[in-house]
Amino acid sequence: MSTRAEPRSSLETPRAKNLALALLAMTQFVIIIDASIVNVALPSIGKGLSFSRADLSWVVNAYTLTFGGFLLLGGRLADLVGRRRMFMYGLVLFSLASLAGGLAQSEGWLLAARAVQGLGAAIVSPAALSLVTTTFSEGSERNRALGVWGAVAGAGGAAGVLLGGVLTSGLSWRWVLFVNVPIGAIAAALAPGVLVESRVEDAGRSFDIPGAVTVTAGLSLLVYALVDAVNVGWGSAATLLKLAGAALLLIAFVAIELRERWPLMPFSIFRLRTLRGANIVGLLVGMSLFSMFFFISLYLQNVLHFSPIKTGLSYLPLAIVIILSAGVASQLVTRVGFKPTLIAGLLFVAAGLAWFSQVRAGGSFAADVLGPSLLAAVGLGLSFVTTTIAAVTGTQPHEAGLASGLINTAQQVGGALGLAILATIANSRTKGLLSGGSHDLTTGLTKGFDRAFMVGAGFALVGALLAALLISSRDSREHATAARAELAAAQASG
Repeated sequence: MSTRAEPRSSLETPRAKNLALALLAMTQFVIIIDASIVNVALPSIGKGLSFSRADLSWVVNAYTLTFGGFLLLGGRLADLVGRRRMFMYGLVLFSLASLAGGLAQSEGWLLAARAVQGLGAAIVSPAALSLVTTTFSEGSERNRALGVWGAVAGAGGAAGVLLGGVLTSGLSWRWVLFVNVPIGAIAAALAPGVLVESRVEDAGRSFDIPGAVTVTAGLSLLVYALVDAVNVGWGSAATLLKLAGAALLLIAFVAIELRERWPLMPFSIFRLRTLRGANIVGLLVGMSLFSMFFFISLYLQNVLHFSPIKTGLSYLPLAIVIILSAGVASQLVTRVGFKPTLIAGLLFVAAGLAWFSQVRAGGSFAADVLGPSLLAAVGLGLSFVTTTIAAVTGTQPHEAGLASGLINTAQQVGGALGLAILATIANSRTKGLLSGGSHDLTTGLTKGFDRAFMVGAGFALVGALLAALLISSRDSREHATAARAELAAAQASG
């Protein structure tokens, strides 16, 4: 297979590449923050549209469900149909859904809009990452670009809470959705002049519809089972049936792909040891980190009684450190390789979450949140950059969308799984303490958060161990050696 691209004479200069990176990073920032921006606005949304407490979580879950379920399909469509084209289609869909959500007049209307937003994001995100990997050559150039990408992705979760608090307090909850519309429209309009179109040249002979249906349905059902397990229980018949259904659909997908002449997901991509290891570690990164923002927000608002805007502003130091550490990560990958940098990042995450497990009912932001959040932020910046670099190392241009969809899917499924497990642990701990009558609500909540943070630290430690075992040290060293040689040549010619 080969990849066809437009002539690059005017689009391969450093300035043109930087413009492309800026556009792609800005778009990814919007996609990432949209998963968290509504968290602070949930009480206002519930009051404005008369949501029940049980249904309010679906404002977040509806987005997560379609985002996680369609990522793999979105990534492969980018390879087959055209990466720039799918990027633009996804942006238009995402922007229209954001507008519809901001105008919502009922619970069902908003949930439908959030689901379509997630679908648009699942098309945009892997297309954008694959455009980064095909625009920047492997080595120091791509490391720098993915450092920016990792900074944006890592800081997006924190910035979402900050922006959500500012918009909800200053305007209304509707603006957490409206804010996406002009950004998406501008990015879609700029894309033809800034981005190079590329796709797999000879993969359009047949589209694997059975594979597309089974993998999308299987991943969507898996994410649904995970996010709903907190409400209905892990041992309930509903959860077990959904997990069994997801497993059957994904097994059917594997069987279809093994027989399909033009498979949606060629399993030959898994011949790359580092790609396999990066996706497994990416799952653990999602499990340990995505829920951190959720529990920090609950602690700040329910225990320390911060307002939405004060909660949002509390994330500013964390977001700044993520951006700085992601920049350091791209340099470390060039110097020492992605494997040791990733292991170090996960150890920082584990240390930060273990420190978080010491939060107190009568604590304060300075004493209980600032220190561990900065430590975890260093680890987050290092981890996001290096898992992404490792996940696309050694892949061919025609596999860019597939590799991007895989690592995005691993992180999103990991995030849903981690939040489901940790929320269950925290809730069980809190209920057990309150039923005993020896603790008040604030203490009970804090003890639940303590337990969840400690288990999250365990996920990060397992991730570090698996990174040491599963990711190729030779690939890491060769990548660093080639990147240093490329950097030296660029400096000599400059």
